[in-house]
Amino acid sequence: MRMTSNTIFITGGSSGIGRGLAEAFHELGNQVIIAGRREDRLRAICAANSGMRYYVMDVTNPASIREIAADVILEFPALNCVFNNAGVQRPVNFSSGDEFDEKAMLDQIDTNLIGVIRVAAAFLPHLARQRNATLVNVSSGLAFVPLARFPVYCASKAAVHSFTMSLRHQMKDSGVHIVEVIPPWVETELGGPAAPPVRPGGPAPMPLVAFIAETMKELATDADEVAIGDAKDLAAAAGAESLKRVFAGMNR
Repeated sequence: MRMTSNTIFITGGSSGIGRGLAEAFHELGNQVIIAGRREDRLRAICAANSGMRYYVMDVTNPASIREIAADVILEFPALNCVFNNAGVQRPVNFSSGDEFDEKAMLDQIDTNLIGVIRVAAAFLPHLARQRNATLVNVSSGLAFVPLARFPVYCASKAAVHSFTMSLRHQMKDSGVHIVEVIPPWVETELGGPAAPPVRPGGPAPMPLVAFIAETMKELATDADEVAIGDAKDLAAAAGAESLKRVFAGMNR
């Protein structure tokens, strides 16, 4: 994708990967607009990055998405790039015998999958009218090889991967580049206290600074799928390249 002279909208921009990407693109001189549910954080980020703008938006609320999408397009008609980055992760242990947490399950699916679909639907008609337009969906290495501690999260990210492949095929003649960023375990607050512990000699999260640096480098290419760090191994283990070939054959 083009890395400068963009107007970029990023969901989940109040922390972690979303904030890191927002600040990296802002440093390159792009107009960056971030969205999220925590206005205090959004305000502080924009105060620290002169010219950055924010909107309070809940991707689990269809009305919120429609309203903010219309406002963003009206205020920033040059908008040509949207990052679907909002995500939540909760552990679920079906063997524990505990009462099933319906709300936690729905929150993950609504945020990680349905929110991605809704945001894409809200912005794609506008993006299709722009030059150098890009839609980026952030999935996970766990979309390819699940971590059983987070079964709903992994399933939702696998669905994002599948949705992005189909969306890319449907939009291939539109001029909109559909990109999937596939992170590994990154050192963010996503998993909160439920994140897997770091054991001596065991796997450790990729530092956020290193993740952002590598992601920005890879986004500067024309790649459709951008797997970062250990996520490359997870995608390869799941036969991602073979899947692409079969998909292309099925969808000629």
